[in-house]
Amino acid sequence: MAELPGLRSSSEMRDYLVRQLNSALRRPGMYGGETSLRVVIDHLLHLEHSDEAWAAEMESLESRGAWTSIGVSGAFRELIPGPYEYGMASVYSEFARARSWLEADRTLTTDEYEQMRAQIPTWVTHDHPLSEVINTFGPPSLLLGGSNPYYGKTLGYLTGPANTPVIFFHLWNGADPEAESTWPPRYDEPVLLAIRCGTGDFKTSFTFTPEGLRRRPASA
Repeated sequence: MAELPGLRSSSEMRDYLVRQLNSALRRPGMYGGETSLRVVIDHLLHLEHSDEAWAAEMESLESRGAWTSIGVSGAFRELIPGPYEYGMASVYSEFARARSWLEADRTLTTDEYEQMRAQIPTWVTHDHPLSEVINTFGPPSLLLGGSNPYYGKTLGYLTGPANTPVIFFHLWNGADPEAESTWPPRYDEPVLLAIRCGTGDFKTSFTFTPEGLRRRPASA
């Protein structure tokens, strides 16, 4: 019988889990949703001797209004119509970034980031499809969700310092709430509902487009 290989090193295990987390953040539905993100994070924290860090993060999320009895997903249900796993993943990506786990596809320069923040208050007063967001601000640092235009997604834009908030564009596609589920969905590509930036009060970190205000759940 062949001798079994020894265990992998701790650095190899950490690198593997970081890759898994980044894949799960980008396609949470394929990995099991919010629970799967929690599991990978728990493993990484245990490996790094930081088991208590997630409890502290949950306390912070709850104090900000970003955590409910069903996790971050519940907080988004009060603001974005229907299941919106890409928004949920954006909150977990902020924690991953603070732990130096997040692997960005692109990093904005400080000037690009500041110009974006200055442009947002006026820009968000109008409705925009996905293609217009990308044409205006360029490819995102994070694409949370696949490339299929029939599904919603979240685009994240970040710059160098880890304490600088990520700017998230939350885009949606689907059927009207009062209509039966149809295919293909209402729009040819996702439409922007809100831009989120900041780590303070969760609800006030959102700036809604006109379409986002129209589609905001009545309970909000």
